Amino acid sequence: MSQAKKVTGIHVKGIGKYVPEMVATNEDFAKIVDTSDEWITQRTGIKTRHITNGEPTYYLGAKAAKAAIADAGISPEDIDLIITATVTPDFFTPSTACLIQREIGAVGSMAIDINCACTGFDYGIDMARRYLLAEDGVDTVLLIAAEELSKFTDYTDRSSCILFGDGSAAFVLERKKDTLYSSYLGADGTGAKFLVSRAMRSENAFRTNKEEFDMDMPATKAHYFTQDGKEVYKFATRTLPIAVEKACEKAGIAPEDLDAIVPHQANVRIIETAAKNLGVSMDKMVVYIDRYGNTSSASIPIAFCDAVAEGRIRRGDKVCLVGFGGGLTYAGIVFEY
Repeated sequence: MSQAKKVTGIHVKGIGKYVPEMVATNEDFAKIVDTSDEWITQRTGIKTRHITNGEPTYYLGAKAAKAAIADAGISPEDIDLIITATVTPDFFTPSTACLIQREIGAVGSMAIDINCACTGFDYGIDMARRYLLAEDGVDTVLLIAAEELSKFTDYTDRSSCILFGDGSAAFVLERKKDTLYSSYLGADGTGAKFLVSRAMRSENAFRTNKEEFDMDMPATKAHYFTQDGKEVYKFATRTLPIAVEKACEKAGIAPEDLDAIVPHQANVRIIETAAKNLGVSMDKMVVYIDRYGNTSSASIPIAFCDAVAEGRIRRGDKVCLVGFGGGLTYAGIVFEY
């Protein structure tokens, strides 16, 4: 076993998740598009996904936040900073973090949203740790990933609509001295066009130029999600092992020293290929994509919560959270739970 480097890192004081009650099975999708349970299962590993029935994104986030706060045994007033990762906010302003702050009663805390797509939770952990390192008034951070991907899912597109689910999860984080922690974060903006959901277009009252600005981005159906599956697969299977290896290298350990790897839950084939390229057994990979589908930034913490609940991850375990997603972004976080 390698000798881990000890640094000031994070302590995960509490965790919580929330998924909507409504569940859509593969058979349900076969009723609205030309697909089947066998086709979806073989190509993605997904069997069911939770879909909102009117609940907004901030509601999902607040429910997960309350669960994490209860698990941590703290009061909402103890929270100094709320970071919310989401690509599906309910409003451009106010932020989802501010709405969650209002719902949970975290009076006076800072509140910010981040958008790093499916790597948002990893980026959020590293951001939280940097605030905690400053030791300047931030001692407790509430990190939430809340996603309502049904907002931008095109339910007439059989290749993509089967992939997505809604859900949220949250961590309460504190600083911890002399512990295992490292991060490896990055992005490749040249691949921005491979995962796209469009926001508002400018139609201001003074505009005279009716030509579309060339942004080198694909045409989309309104705000609905579109992706180049082959390019995303190549990016994911290449960068996922690199992110794990680099994060482990910075921590002074090897991937085989990890007790668990929690990858972004996009497609079981991606995870299987990445595990092979990394040289680790699938037994080390925490995979619950069959239950939830792809929930973007929420997929890693939801899987983590289930792994803890089922005893697959225990206190003291060395864990790597690794993600890839729109941007294109990638991230690996290594820490001791």
